[in-house]
Amino acid sequence: MKRIIPVLVLLSIPGITTASTATTEPLDLTNHWVGYAAITIFILAYAFVMAEEFTHLRKSKPVILAAGLIWGLIALIYTNNGLPHIVETAIRHNFLEYAELMLFLLVAMTYINALDDRRVFDALRTWLIMKGFSLRQLFWLTGVLAFFISPVADNLTTALLMCAVVLAVGGNNTRFVSLSCINIVVAANAGGAFSPFGDITTLMVWQRNVVDFWTFFALFVPSLVNFLVPATIMHFAIPEEKPVSHDDKIIMMRGARRIMILFLLTIITAVSFHNFLNLPPVIGMLTGLAYLQFFGYYLRKTSIKDAEHAGQMGDVVPFDIFSKIARAEWDTLLFFYGVVLCVGGLGFIGYLAMTSELMYTQWGATNANVAVGILSAIVDNIPVMFAVLSMNPDMPVGQWLLVTLTAGVGGSMLSIGSAAGVALMGQARGKYTFFSHLRWTPAIILGYAASILTHQWLNAAYY
Repeated sequence: MKRIIPVLVLLSIPGITTASTATTEPLDLTNHWVGYAAITIFILAYAFVMAEEFTHLRKSKPVILAAGLIWGLIALIYTNNGLPHIVETAIRHNFLEYAELMLFLLVAMTYINALDDRRVFDALRTWLIMKGFSLRQLFWLTGVLAFFISPVADNLTTALLMCAVVLAVGGNNTRFVSLSCINIVVAANAGGAFSPFGDITTLMVWQRNVVDFWTFFALFVPSLVNFLVPATIMHFAIPEEKPVSHDDKIIMMRGARRIMILFLLTIITAVSFHNFLNLPPVIGMLTGLAYLQFFGYYLRKTSIKDAEHAGQMGDVVPFDIFSKIARAEWDTLLFFYGVVLCVGGLGFIGYLAMTSELMYTQWGATNANVAVGILSAIVDNIPVMFAVLSMNPDMPVGQWLLVTLTAGVGGSMLSIGSAAGVALMGQARGKYTFFSHLRWTPAIILGYAASILTHQWLNAAYY
């Protein structure tokens, strides 16, 4: 490494003509050795992510390293050309995007851990078993709930909630848990695609005023088709059996129902802050975290009632919200840091804009929008949609609806293609993996194609 760094410094000096310090436009590094190196680093990092099932190397490690290397190389070039502040501004913008995503997810994980601490999911598992639902019925129940909850709560929060239910019910049945997680990811992404605040990509399209609020709901039927086609195919792979029954009835701990209500109020606060006050949804989520903090304070002050409720004086640990925060899936949160910074670096170099321009000028709007969905399965859909919006191609509303649909549901084709998939890989580690999802990618692609054809048929008037 000590030999490589001086070589990089020497190579960077003649690479680009020295720019004026007054220049504010980013340099085009797409044909520079730094651009090629950044792409190579990113591909290698994602190769390690995909191989996590075999290497057991946490997925956050390679992408965090890749993010630092990519931005370090970019900064090296800009510093040598007298433009350090441009890189600083760009990376702060990318870091802000990550901070909003991380804090949003952290609040959701904290609530889920609090509900788990209050034995909500154990009680739900017992209730579902007592109702006599088979694994196939549970597969459909969690999928349908994910589809209809994600337009209100975002797809990430919805997927985390449904996955917790699946893990509580499925136990050690790896096949059921894996297929249910795939179904939840597809359903949550599809449900978020027809709502203005169901996914970050739809939010971006709505905020740019290229599609008005109610027009998004024209994507309801295509999104439903996207969910139903792969779910129907996977249905036949679900074991025809019922979960193992337990004689003991599990009772939720004190405060469980109130935490559920607080979680619902938190989601309402996040949606309202964004919808009516034009504030980022994460502000509403953090406000909702304060609801749980105050309620946790109340539970700690009255913890003697927990012992009385459980019938075992002295054995109950008082509610501690910071222990719930500590139990968050930090590997997933740090993975998001690496992804956002890596993709942001590639965009800053110029690759995303170059790719978007190539697609819309040479391929045509329909082919380009279909390709956007495929690309979002490999690269995060947020920078892909941002690149499309930055290009602002002259398209009818029907095409903007199409790219909203494809960017929203295209990430379902790979487990790393959406925030929901990445989060569930962490939550159901060892049971839902990159390769377990990849086995069913052909069925998901079939649903992807069917949803596009359905949109073109039903919404032809928007073209």
